[in-house]
Amino acid sequence: MTHPLRSFLHASSLLLLGLASLTQAAPKHALTLYGEPPRYPADFQHFDYVNPDAPKGGNFRQAGFGGFDSLNPFINKGVSADDIGLIYDTLTRHGLDEPFTEYGLLAEKIEKAPDNAWVRFYLRPEARFHDGLPVTAEDVKFTFETLMTQGSPTYRGYYADVDKVEVESPLKVRFIFKHAGNRELPLILGQLPVLPKHWWAERDFSKSNLEIPLGSGPYKVAEVKAGRSIRYQRVADWWGKDLPVNRGFYNFDSMRIDYYRDNTVALEALKAGQFDYWLETSAKNWATAYDTPAVANGQLIKEEIENHNPTGMQGFIFNIRRPVFQDPRVREALGLLFDFEWANKQLFNGAYTRTHSYFDNSELASSGLPGPDELKILEPLRDKITPQVFTEEFRVPVTDASGIIRKQQRRAYQLLQEAGWRIDGDQMLDAEGNPVSFEFLLAQTEFERVLLPFKRNMADLGMELVIRRVDVSQYINRLRSRDFDLIVGGFGQSNSPGNEQREYWHSSSADNPGSRNFIGLKDPAIDQLVDGLINADSRQSLIAHTRALDRVLLWGHYVIPNWHIKTWRVAYWNRLQHPKITPQYDIGLNTWWVNPQPSAEATEPASTEQ
Repeated sequence: MTHPLRSFLHASSLLLLGLASLTQAAPKHALTLYGEPPRYPADFQHFDYVNPDAPKGGNFRQAGFGGFDSLNPFINKGVSADDIGLIYDTLTRHGLDEPFTEYGLLAEKIEKAPDNAWVRFYLRPEARFHDGLPVTAEDVKFTFETLMTQGSPTYRGYYADVDKVEVESPLKVRFIFKHAGNRELPLILGQLPVLPKHWWAERDFSKSNLEIPLGSGPYKVAEVKAGRSIRYQRVADWWGKDLPVNRGFYNFDSMRIDYYRDNTVALEALKAGQFDYWLETSAKNWATAYDTPAVANGQLIKEEIENHNPTGMQGFIFNIRRPVFQDPRVREALGLLFDFEWANKQLFNGAYTRTHSYFDNSELASSGLPGPDELKILEPLRDKITPQVFTEEFRVPVTDASGIIRKQQRRAYQLLQEAGWRIDGDQMLDAEGNPVSFEFLLAQTEFERVLLPFKRNMADLGMELVIRRVDVSQYINRLRSRDFDLIVGGFGQSNSPGNEQREYWHSSSADNPGSRNFIGLKDPAIDQLVDGLINADSRQSLIAHTRALDRVLLWGHYVIPNWHIKTWRVAYWNRLQHPKITPQYDIGLNTWWVNPQPSAEATEPASTEQ
């Protein structure tokens, strides 16, 4: 409170503190992480990255991978259909051109305690489920409690600091936290999808099936062909269609996803006009597989859209629950045997950059030696973490791209010997004298070409790498049961990391089937760093905590870092259009539309109805 106001009120400091708290806790149209003003004011009409006059209509087709056997994405059973979240509304909508701001969706206003000890949502009276019944505070409470008791273990980790939910009126609900000070929790609770209590009252939430569920969102499930395709239909009288947060979104009358078991086949289907849009993840394909007349004449458009998100960490992930991977020297040795430079030159057409951080492509990434802010965080942990964190800059191995890595192999062998391993004849034996063999679990055929040189480099040191390819359903089940040695996986990051870090690295998630703690981390030092990150009280503190965590993870050699690219590579038929402004942190696919008056060259994709 300013000095002139204190003079004017002649009030005690205690009263002033109370007035300040009341001011901070006033209901708002949006929440930001550190209380900074949101980009869009309360009276905004639409986001900058949409076309508010985008025409509605047309059909949009995509490709899915593998298959699906469930329409319940909230439980740890089955494989849920892609985009099923489109049938649900959430309490808030994430701003796609801000690091972390939530705008009211189902909730007209949001109010939080000045010390972040609770958050209150005021629901819109016009909000309706697809059967016409209102969305109420009871539905919010039911959703939260059901997800915490019957949903995927991910929710129990994500919302672990929520003590209870209070229904204060039919349209007012409050979440009370176990501890004050968690700045992120009010915002991530806003991302809660709200389920209809009355619809689930006579159904078993824990069962995976293909019954079409009731939602309140912009689309309904219109057609299901188990494992083959799913079609969503836009809800013409959707209660939220005129809200500023929704203007310019959800323009397709229908959205269909056809499933392919091989991405090579899917790409050929795209070029044949079987579907509309493809996010290309293969550098080789992007460089060589689009030499077609449709691309040459502008019917099939290739576009690179700049990606400002932290790239996160994709890598070969060690399951350190396996005894063979519990020695960090072993993990470091195996990392030396991956020749990225050769792969980038020979397989990726030089398109990729090696990943050096769990938060690469952002100010959150560590570099050099720890600065003063990081040292304040790391010094109390000095006896619990690798000494190199304080004395050396972490660097990934670099080769000359020739495919000959004798220097790296010599260093790897030295590390394995230090770990008690030895070569007997032409076979590597571990510290217990067992022949060394690893299984790499894989669901995508196209990744085998990346692993084969890695397999050869391991074989040169007497180790066997078995590449085990399974279907998507079996792959997911084995991940959930932690039945793997090595996988290729990723830990996606945002510009405001927070509670999701518990799901990645915290001891509390290590034994939860379905969590993303694939590594199996149970490290008190990492737990402390994660807790400090979540409770950071400023952007500067968040950056320091994130960099400190990044260093400790890197020096643990828990993954073999892969690569990244700073753009999204998309291919789409020219019957589609998108806004001139792309949101800074997303492709913004739900803002695209079908051109109602396509040019003569525009192509309508061929039918895939069977």
